[in-house]
Amino acid sequence: MSSSDNQPLYAAREPIFPRRVKGFYRNLKWWVMAVTLGIYYLTPWIRFDRGPNLPDQAVLMDMAGRRFYFFWIEIWPHEFYFVAGLLIMAGLGLFLFTSALGRVWCGYTCPQTVWTDLFILVERWIEGDRNARVRLWNAKWSPRKWRLRLTKWVVWLLISVATGGAWVFYFADAPTLARSLITLQAPSIAWATIALLTATTFIFGGFMREQVCNFMCPWPRIQAAMMDPETLTVAYRDWRGEPRGKKRDADAGDCIDCMACVNVCPAGIDIRDGQQMECITCALCIDACDDVMERIGKPRGLIDYLALSDQEAEAQGKPPKPIWQHVLRTRTVLYTVLWSLIGVGLVFALFVRADIEMTVSPVRNPTFVTLSDGTIRNIYDIRLLNKHGEDREFHLSLASDDILRIDLEGTAENSVTVPANTTLQQRVYVSARPGDPAAARDRTELRFWVEDLISGERAHKDTIFNGRAAQ
Repeated sequence: MSSSDNQPLYAAREPIFPRRVKGFYRNLKWWVMAVTLGIYYLTPWIRFDRGPNLPDQAVLMDMAGRRFYFFWIEIWPHEFYFVAGLLIMAGLGLFLFTSALGRVWCGYTCPQTVWTDLFILVERWIEGDRNARVRLWNAKWSPRKWRLRLTKWVVWLLISVATGGAWVFYFADAPTLARSLITLQAPSIAWATIALLTATTFIFGGFMREQVCNFMCPWPRIQAAMMDPETLTVAYRDWRGEPRGKKRDADAGDCIDCMACVNVCPAGIDIRDGQQMECITCALCIDACDDVMERIGKPRGLIDYLALSDQEAEAQGKPPKPIWQHVLRTRTVLYTVLWSLIGVGLVFALFVRADIEMTVSPVRNPTFVTLSDGTIRNIYDIRLLNKHGEDREFHLSLASDDILRIDLEGTAENSVTVPANTTLQQRVYVSARPGDPAAARDRTELRFWVEDLISGERAHKDTIFNGRAAQ
């Protein structure tokens, strides 16, 4: 049996203890964390007055009412194409930024990255910086180690609970749900959702961290198709740094092999080994390396955002291309155009949609009914959608080349009141007298019109009237 046959199929995770670092990209990540977490936690509490009979929560996914509210925008279930369009725009946005700047989404705004950064910050506050955490990890269990670990886990758990609690507020009125949670009267689905999100946040941000990115997320594999030699990404100028050596070595490059770039990496990789799937382009290694270069009197930028296509040119002493030439190229321009076209289309569709809508479903069993006086009657089920926040009276009428009569079930009038923000199904009868051409004809085209008697807005649907020849 060869030695390879004895290799285990599973290798335990090697813990990573990123060192504290200061610099431009670290500060940028702090700002991104503060903004994204602020948006996530505070958005459900923003109020927006939509008028009577409508919720005043600015952003709300109303599952019971089957609607999505975003400030003045209201999306109904049959308008799911708006959500689909936004998802397509999000995908194209990821393609655009990845092809231009590498995995900036992963490094700065991905929820896994943001909460992992927050958990590492808590860990550093409680247990100390890298060296102290390494010593604590290797130390035997003692009262001090238990105290530090339990303190850290409790803070992580509180953050996780807040994370799960904030998510459920997007699906119900936040103040009302908060009161029901405090009084332990919230529905079971709310408790189950909070428990699930608490557990996943606690485990993913506290214990799995880079494993989520490496083994659970598909984006590291997809990014390879989005990046090319013109993409600006975090890279090591090996032509300048090699061969590595001490500062005093005359024939050594600028890299003194201090391992600062490795010690700050949340993925635990060495960027000097080239492009790697595990790299999330967080750029913390740039801050660490620039700090070392300043202290030893070398130029900054040994590790930097750069395009691989510039490596050979720089090694030969040629200037790199301007940044705009890397960003504005055929692929990124195409992504931008497609993204913009979809956005403009969604905005246009949003502003031209009607506040009233109608669907017409002919009753096919039977196709028509012959009354005792020879009148031919067709039956239709009409659904009227009132998107206003108040009850509206809708008037139904017909447009046809033939003389046809319309009657509404349950009322002698041709008008019906539709409650606010609801859909009303109304049965409608259309009749043709024995001598009318439509009574004998196979098919007669007709158009239903609905008019809002308050605003005057109108909508229509075309359908068919079936005569005796349709038998």
